[in-house]
Amino acid sequence: MARKILRGIPVSVGIAIGKGFFFNRRKGFVTPRLVIPKEKVQQEINRLKQAIATVEQELKELVGKIPAELKEHEAILNSHLMILKDKKLFGEAQKIIAHQQINAEWAIEKAVFKLKAIFQKIDNEYIRQRMQDVNLVADKVSAVLLGSQLQVPHISERAILLAHDVAPSDFTSIEVDKIMAFATVLGGKTSHAGIMARSLQIPAVVGVEHLESYAIDGEVIILDGFEGKIILNPSEQELAEYTQLSYRFEDYQKTISKYRHLPAETIDGYQVRILANVEMFEEVSVVKERGGEGIGLYRTEYGFLNRNQLPDEEELVEEYLDLASIMYPLPVVIRTLDIGADKTSSIFSSIEETNPALGLRGIRFCLKYKSLFRTQLRAILRASVVGNLSIMFPMISGLHELLEVKKFLAQVQEELKKEGLEYNPELPLGIMIELPSAVLIADLLAQEVDFFSIGTNDLIQYSLGIDRTSKYVSYLYQPLHPAIVRSIKHVVDVAHRAGIEVSLCGELSADPFCVPILMGMEVDSLSLTPQAIPGIKRVVRQASMENCKELLQTVLNLKDVKESNRVVREKIFSQFPEELTFYSSLIGD
Repeated sequence: MARKILRGIPVSVGIAIGKGFFFNRRKGFVTPRLVIPKEKVQQEINRLKQAIATVEQELKELVGKIPAELKEHEAILNSHLMILKDKKLFGEAQKIIAHQQINAEWAIEKAVFKLKAIFQKIDNEYIRQRMQDVNLVADKVSAVLLGSQLQVPHISERAILLAHDVAPSDFTSIEVDKIMAFATVLGGKTSHAGIMARSLQIPAVVGVEHLESYAIDGEVIILDGFEGKIILNPSEQELAEYTQLSYRFEDYQKTISKYRHLPAETIDGYQVRILANVEMFEEVSVVKERGGEGIGLYRTEYGFLNRNQLPDEEELVEEYLDLASIMYPLPVVIRTLDIGADKTSSIFSSIEETNPALGLRGIRFCLKYKSLFRTQLRAILRASVVGNLSIMFPMISGLHELLEVKKFLAQVQEELKKEGLEYNPELPLGIMIELPSAVLIADLLAQEVDFFSIGTNDLIQYSLGIDRTSKYVSYLYQPLHPAIVRSIKHVVDVAHRAGIEVSLCGELSADPFCVPILMGMEVDSLSLTPQAIPGIKRVVRQASMENCKELLQTVLNLKDVKESNRVVREKIFSQFPEELTFYSSLIGD
């Protein structure tokens, strides 16, 4: 076979060189399309129900077989069990069988396609990627219907796992220590595959087109987790070069790991706290291990998705208490729900919106569905008696909105007081600064809260009017655009004049080209993906505030983003050449 390069999305960095073995292939998984007689419709529905029951039993059995290394991902399997009961998927499939008189496999395919259209309207990439879980569960049920359960090949030596997709349950049939890396056809930056790979600390690339068509079992391949490349039939020179790169990265990892628990302090004494962004409760365990000084952003959305009924107050209290206890005495900032009506359509009546990104999402959604909001606020308040919790509200656009939230919070506090339930009356209150309107009135907002957290991912999108996931305009997503740099500095200056702290989360916090500029602004903390913490700490510890302030002033004086990028890269690369060889690949949130 001739040399070929396949490209995907890097979700866990590193280099792996070895034989590739397929765990499963979707290629050849053909859905039969049959029209059935009316008198056999109920029989076909019963056939679907039996397949669902079979998969449900299998998943329940697999929960107890998850390898210790992935035990924290048990919640993903539980979410798959919830998908089996989702009326939007299999309930819809049963309706399709009844109304269109087609076989169950075809009905599932149609139901998945319909649900996919709903997910594609969702602005948030993390939630949009949950469609991947729907596909996984649908494939399992279809496989049972077809009598073709997908089996893991026996792997006698360490290998690179290739798959259409992977889930924690898939690793119950294979020895985890034999997986040196993996690549999948499906997946995005926030897919579960990436989270699992980072937990196992192995390289991974997802979203690899044509993987099933070109990769051959047993052939040596190179998996590049920095650039998202799969090299098939590599040359001797490539094998030598990537082997050397792998050794260099291992040495670099050992170096930054030695100092990951030291404070992020510049050579001239300026300290910035390095916190972690956490998507799921299962990721909390790695925060301290990576040197994180707390959780600057705990996203609460996952616990509300892929289920037929909302979590009750007691379930949320238990989750938040566990979170606070595990991290104590380090701080934890819990962000209230940042979802929209279209993202919980299995529970709420869906609201049709032509532009969900500018519609009912974040705090707007919570203020509309106050019963849901009250439940979450009560849980956070009750958990605040333990640990070091703070609460943060997303998508605040104006002062009136913030005052309405504070008024509602006060009502919930009064309810708890009357019921004799304890809470921390001094619970710190913060907001996300991610809309241009919030930037412009930051001085007014600062008088009402205890801290700001600048959400740079959304701030850049809304300020520059671009969708960073669009292949047509993603090139315009420029963190060093003069408008963005000036906006962030304005917010930091206003906050400090008001005597409150500023954290910054989003991709800028994990970008070694941007961190020195943020330090020049004197941000109080940076919150980033746990995997990126050791490297950013190393960048901070080798920098000086004097140089950071000089770089900031240089950037502020530049008028063109291209010139800003060129100047910053030249200056930063000359100071941190080793970091930028590897570390820029870790950027992501």
